[in-house]
Amino acid sequence: MEIAAEDGFRIRSYRNAASAIESCPESVMAMLGSEDRKVTDVPGIGKGIASVLEELAKRGSFDKRDKLLEKYPPTALELLKIQGLGPKSVALLFEHLRITSVDDLERACKEHRLAELPRMGTKLEEKVLRSIAAYRNSAGRFLINFAQQTADTLSTYLLEMPGVERVQFAGSLRRGKETVGDLDLLATGPGAEQTLEHFTKHPRVHEVLARGGNKASIRFGLEGLQVDLRTLPAASYGAAMQYFTGSKEHNVALRQRALKLGLTLNEYGLSKLDGGQIVASETEQEIYGQLGLAWIPPELRENSGEIEAAENNALPTLLELGDMRGDLHMHTRETDGRATLEEMAELAREAGYEYIAITDHSKALAMANGLDEARVVAFAERVRRLNEDGGLGIHIFSGIECDIMRDGRMDLDDSALASLDFVIGSVHNNMNIESAEMTERLLGAISNPNVDVIGHPTGRILMHRESYPFDFERIAAACADKGVWLEVNASPERLDIHGPLLRAAKARGVKFVISTDAHHPKHLGNMRYGVVTARRGWLTKADVMNTLPLPELKSRLARRA
Repeated sequence: MEIAAEDGFRIRSYRNAASAIESCPESVMAMLGSEDRKVTDVPGIGKGIASVLEELAKRGSFDKRDKLLEKYPPTALELLKIQGLGPKSVALLFEHLRITSVDDLERACKEHRLAELPRMGTKLEEKVLRSIAAYRNSAGRFLINFAQQTADTLSTYLLEMPGVERVQFAGSLRRGKETVGDLDLLATGPGAEQTLEHFTKHPRVHEVLARGGNKASIRFGLEGLQVDLRTLPAASYGAAMQYFTGSKEHNVALRQRALKLGLTLNEYGLSKLDGGQIVASETEQEIYGQLGLAWIPPELRENSGEIEAAENNALPTLLELGDMRGDLHMHTRETDGRATLEEMAELAREAGYEYIAITDHSKALAMANGLDEARVVAFAERVRRLNEDGGLGIHIFSGIECDIMRDGRMDLDDSALASLDFVIGSVHNNMNIESAEMTERLLGAISNPNVDVIGHPTGRILMHRESYPFDFERIAAACADKGVWLEVNASPERLDIHGPLLRAAKARGVKFVISTDAHHPKHLGNMRYGVVTARRGWLTKADVMNTLPLPELKSRLARRA
């Protein structure tokens, strides 16, 4: 619709609806067939979009989409991901050169055909070619840990400058999104001009994209992550943090609320419409307070019910990293890990944990030297002796990450599983089966009395593999019924399960564990990303079982057994 230069209002309505559906903790498909719930009850979905959704549910497409795809091939949409091209440019390329894919665009740039078109030239061709290379390298998105490491590196670097008082990241990284497209940094202090110059001179700056009075943009490192630094006075720090943290949908809702109160909100402050007097700007807490709201944690700012909860003082007290008492999913050299049990235990103890679970793979993963029944029983006995001896200074749960076979059986005999303290059931193969079969497969594992947790429940690998299809609501209901916990896998490549599914499972009474799935001692530090993901799902300390003190967790596992 943007390429076809259609009405901006209609375009926004589709974008808002897509965001509303992505953030909705309920199944929109189920709502379409429900007599009790209307899809129009979801903020951002009106009658027009509701009819589109009904058509999508019936036949997998809708009339408007069909007509646009008659005019433009689906590959044309990929061109919008190339920096330097907007909808008007894409329309121009299609109309004059019939360019419909990134490959077509690359050839046209190399043949200097873009220079023949209005408002285009050789510099744009060079920029587009660089953008194509960067896009192919990363698909324009970066994992949260890479973005966080970049933010930490640049923050430390900037704080070395005299006159820089504070540096903070905002945007999707602050909200804890699984992947980010770019990185926003805000800095306060009297040395603005020198700060921006220092920023653009970092030895890992690949390209300086822009430089202005209070903003500079760079591409950082060979990976090419775009980083925008804005310098601002301390007096407007809170307003800028709120504005640049987002999300866009959350900010739109706040601005609408401000207008109803006779106020206007932007990156400089919250001001009175009549006269322009600023009533709040230094802190986010002041801004939310003046709007009649409790301060909303960044992870919740997706316009998915957080504003209503803040208005009614009903926001949850979210889980904190300091609440975590142990890590219940890690691997050693017995299978495909890179350290011994003792080495993993030592690092966990130094991190302040009370306990860990060693959960090497089962025999189905032959390439990982998975454990068979005899090795499992011997391992359980070894861990029992280690705990009795007490020499490691941390409690070890004997565990396993046991493959869930295609028919729902576990990879190991029940007698072997029963010898262990803790069993994770996970899917590692046959992921392309139909939704109904995958659902039954997972239900089979949940019904096994030895299984405590379903590991990385959707099977996704960020930017590489989509979730396998299954009926999540049935799985969540079964977990709640059987007392089986769901894992929030803290590996930055997984971050499985994501926020809306966590909220849906929590609403059904499911409990969770957050684990790193560590295969190397350094992976234990990824717990922070699991906690952020849990916060995006509105989870509290009470929802997460490895926040429990050791005696209570032992008691819970004993009752499960």
